[in-house]
Amino acid sequence: MARRLLLATDNPGKQRELRELLVDCGWDLVSPEQLGITLGTKETGQTYAENATIKALAAARRGRIPAIADDSGLEVRALGGEPGLYSARYAGPDATDADRRAKLLAALARVPEGKRNAEFVCVIAIAVPATPDATDVYLKEGRCEGEITREEHGNDGFGYDPVFLLPAYGKTMAELPPAEKNVLSHRGQAARLACEELKTIDTYYGMPYRA
Repeated sequence: MARRLLLATDNPGKQRELRELLVDCGWDLVSPEQLGITLGTKETGQTYAENATIKALAAARRGRIPAIADDSGLEVRALGGEPGLYSARYAGPDATDADRRAKLLAALARVPEGKRNAEFVCVIAIAVPATPDATDVYLKEGRCEGEITREEHGNDGFGYDPVFLLPAYGKTMAELPPAEKNVLSHRGQAARLACEELKTIDTYYGMPYRA
């Protein structure tokens, strides 16, 4: 049977995107719901890599199989790199994606064209139990540069995609077809590197793993 890899996220949008990005990696991708578990891991790290590692390790231990997690953020130069590590909590713990986008656009209301540069950053962590007492962690990073628009455009994607413009394409992330977005995006870049790493992993507790 195929090797199982736990997607360490409860976010449906991220689950869907990760399934698309990792489809050819040779693993059977499963969600927490499919394993009958809940995660709810708190992001207490000080970097994307730390947060991704925390989530991947917790999921691997909870699900007792290898797990993959990502942490990503939007860094806006005019805001000193904010929202950055706190992109998902930018407008408060109970805010929606629309709330976060609205707050960002309001913060940039007086910032002129040419100074609205931003960068999406993603770090993916793969946690693979190597022995009963140790877990190996592999980290991969992707980045994508763009600009913040003055209003939302596009209906695809999630998070800040509708306000993140790719100048060379004249479109926001939310206006791109999923296949095209996956080639260009920060998460797509990190996922391709993760996929190559996953193809080299064939042990679990020191022996071939087949769930």
